[in-house]
Amino acid sequence: MRRLMCAVAAMALLAGGAAEAAGYKAPRNKAGQPDLQGIWTNTSLTMLTRPPMIKGLVPTPEEEANFKKMFMGLVGELASNAPIDPNKPAPPVVKDVANSDFLEMDLNLAKVRGQTRSSWVVEPSDGKIPLTDEARALGLARFNNRPFGNPEDRPTEERCLTAIGNPEGPPMMNTGFNGHYQFVQTKDHVAIHIEMNHDVRVIRLTDHKRPHASITPWMGDSIGWWEGDTLVVETTNVHPKGASFGSMMGLYAYKPTSIVRERFTRVGKDEIVYEFSVEDPTLYAKPWKAEMSFRPAPGPIYEYACHEGNYSLENILAGARAQEREQAAAPASPAGR
Repeated sequence: MRRLMCAVAAMALLAGGAAEAAGYKAPRNKAGQPDLQGIWTNTSLTMLTRPPMIKGLVPTPEEEANFKKMFMGLVGELASNAPIDPNKPAPPVVKDVANSDFLEMDLNLAKVRGQTRSSWVVEPSDGKIPLTDEARALGLARFNNRPFGNPEDRPTEERCLTAIGNPEGPPMMNTGFNGHYQFVQTKDHVAIHIEMNHDVRVIRLTDHKRPHASITPWMGDSIGWWEGDTLVVETTNVHPKGASFGSMMGLYAYKPTSIVRERFTRVGKDEIVYEFSVEDPTLYAKPWKAEMSFRPAPGPIYEYACHEGNYSLENILAGARAQEREQAAAPASPAGR
């Protein structure tokens, strides 16, 4: 009976969202196009692939509660989002300091068209990405083979060339902080300003029938066009070093030949439905598809100073030089040993 009630409730939510979408007419810009402009966010506890503890695309209330409890247990007070007390005394002197961060995200599973989602992936229906062996090898190589001695070999997000968790995309993933996006439109272009790392995706709308550019920018070459009230974007030639192989609960890979297709549809005053698919027969057993929602966020977008006070790269390289000096000073091993 409980499962039946959950299913009925989910259907009601979906029907309500569909009714809003069917009766909603997106506002227009000066060019007569659906107006997507504004500051939006996609932060939530929903992740790219489905957690093992949740069975279906639409979780039961118990599954949702258990997942949130697990997440809060993992991150602890980082997820409190409580303001910092200015009168709090200095912390005690310790030998080692634990890693610290501050999450600024919606601590609930996301809704798409009014329906709670356990994963962004909707196809395959199990919420998993159908990786080939080659894709797994590429992903593992990216994370395991990270030499310390050369800055050019360090991850692009560590060098502030791309953002953590691939919020700039494509596809544009949700992260735990700095998750704002500003959409700006003209008749011929759509620009998406990503808060983290301050990347800007520029999507041209004037020549979608011509071949993609042969260069490989960090975020690839994006060409867009309108199909009714939906902005359709096709991207390829993503830079192989810039493409993220990991996001929240998801591992995926790119090549310059991979194709990412995105669809942006404003279905309500407070929702842009963002659909995307990724296709590459060498990396995926079949194309996979996902759905996400963007919702309005308060502005403005503040500065994201990635390198300010960031000593990580300098210290990593200094450590590599120290290791080299130690190896050079070490006595040579006797022959035959």
